[in-house]
This record gives sequence, structure tokens and C-alpha cells, in this order.
Amino acid sequence: LTSSDVVTRRGGKAVLLPDARTTGLARLRTMRLIRAFETAAAAAWHAGKVRGSVHESTGQEAVATGIGAALRRDDWLASNHRGHGHAIAKGADPRAMMLELFGKAGGTCGGKGGSMHIADFSVGMLGANGVVGDGVTLALGAAHAIGLRGEDRIACAMFGDGAMNRGPLLEAMNWAAAVRVPLLFVCEDNAWSATTRTSDVTAGPGAIARARAFGLRAESADGNDLDAVETSARELVEAVRATREPAFLHLRTWRWRGHYAPDKALYRDEAEQAARVTEDPIARWEARLRGLGVPDAEITAIADAAEADIAQYVADAEAAPWPDPRAAFTDVQDLGPPEELARHAA
Repeated sequence: LTSSDVVTRRGGKAVLLPDARTTGLARLRTMRLIRAFETAAAAAWHAGKVRGSVHESTGQEAVATGIGAALRRDDWLASNHRGHGHAIAKGADPRAMMLELFGKAGGTCGGKGGSMHIADFSVGMLGANGVVGDGVTLALGAAHAIGLRGEDRIACAMFGDGAMNRGPLLEAMNWAAAVRVPLLFVCEDNAWSATTRTSDVTAGPGAIARARAFGLRAESADGNDLDAVETSARELVEAVRATREPAFLHLRTWRWRGHYAPDKALYRDEAEQAARVTEDPIARWEARLRGLGVPDAEITAIADAAEADIAQYVADAEAAPWPDPRAAFTDVQDLGPPEELARHAA
């Protein structure tokens, strides 16, 4: 909630404007949905109901929610292996996402993609990506297409701090800056590259310095403060949209769980973990809403509703049918029999 969302009445008391109140509660709803989804997804994995990996983004809800709020529905977003929150914030249906995790019919990708390949083009979600840094190159391609078509939309690439050491990301930043495409790079810095502290394996002064070395406009913000995330994101999104040139946003946050569902994160310092969890972005947002007059009962109701909705989606996924086996042959580019292709090539 930025300063424009609040009006000061006589006596100096700040209260929410009606529209801002609705917006603030909607943002809380998104963060609560993300957290409930991640908790349920991990539980389903441990119960043997979800195949493949599940990477939780618990503790990083403000990043996804703020970026999703700053983007338009027709903007493109490419994610990474920890992409459930990004998809929900971009507008993907969490019920269809849960069906996808369970590999069932009705999933966002027909049950073919699973956790690390959530995609929904109808809301601009290009998809998650299991290869670190490679979602950025997809977003770069989307940004090129936007430029060639002369469209008003932009592309956004979400990646972690570990990806800052990946060649494809550095190449993408160079190319985006050299060719000038409407692409926002968003580094979701949770301080860990899988099971290794990022600072232990990263040379130089950090992500911002690397981005600026390519000539990118680069900003940094507290990724656990939803207001800071959304304010910074909106500023850069509009700059990219207006100039048709790339920009870089670095958001500092903390991953509550291990790298993926079975990882207990025993390599992390317990005292540091306990201290960082107190920076809970949801608790901070709820405290801000209470300070602006939103009743506890209304805040609690949003959390309860999110939990109930996700629980229903899990039940729906368990009961849903498996895809028709013939669906395996759809969504495949068929160029014909190899011998026929050889004959045409000759």
C-alpha cells in the first residue's frame, strides 16, 4: 500500500481508502493462496501422490504477489523451477495447477508438465522451467517477438540468485541490452543456490553490479515487503513499457524450506533460519492492514478461505481421472516419417 492508497483524516489517523482496502485484502488473498498451495503440494509429495520434484516458495510470497500485481494480464512471464507462486500471482487457476501436479486430466498442461512446468498462456504465464536460468532465454525470445510485432506488452523473467552464475542468463542480459527489447529481469534472491550459500560461490559485489555492467537500469528492494516489491516493480515495468528497453530488479528474500520437498535444509544455521522467518512477508502485510483498521476477523477469514480452497483442490485432484492415453500424441510437432523427410530433402 503506497502513500497514494492512504488518506489522513483529522487527528492524524491514517485509514485505507475504499479501493485501497479492497486491493490490500486482494494482495493478502494471493499470498495466502500461494502459501497454502505450497504447503499442500509438499504434503502431497510426501504422501506419494505427486511425482517429480516439488520446490516450495514458502516465505517468498511477496515477490510473486508484487510482480504479478505490477504486470498486466497480457504481459508475458517466464518462471523457474520454484514457480507455483509466480503462476498463481499471474492469474493461473490454482485448481488446474493442483491437477497438473497430480498428473491428472484438466491440469494446466493436461497433466504432462507437473510441478516444474506450470504454464497458462491465457494469463501470460509462459511456464516454469526445470533448468536453472533457461526460463530467462524463453522470456528473451518472447520480448523479441513483442518488439517485432510492435505490441505494447512486455516480458518478465523470474530467476533465483543461483542463476546469476549461469551462462544463459548473462548472455540474455547482454543480448537484451545490446538489441534493446522490452524485458524485465527479476532476481529473486533467497541467499541459497540449492544447498550452497550463494555468496560462497559468487565473485564480485553482487547481482546489481553485474546487471549494471551490461548497461541495464537496475534497482534493489526488500523482497519480504510487499509494498516495496510492488512499488519498485511498477516503476520498472512502466519504464520498460515506455522505453522498450530492458531493466533489472533485485529482490532480497528468504526461502523457508529446503531446496525441494525432501530436503530438510540441515546445512543451514538454525539461529539464522529462526531470525529470518520473523521477516514473514504475510505477517508483515497483515500487521500493516491491522494498523490501517482492517479487523482481525477479516484477515483470519482470508487465511481460512485460502486453506479451505486449496484443500478442496487437493481433493479434486485426487478424484480426477487420469488423462486419456491418446493425449500423449497431442501438443507434439509432427514433421512426418523420417524417410519422407529425407526424400523431400533430397
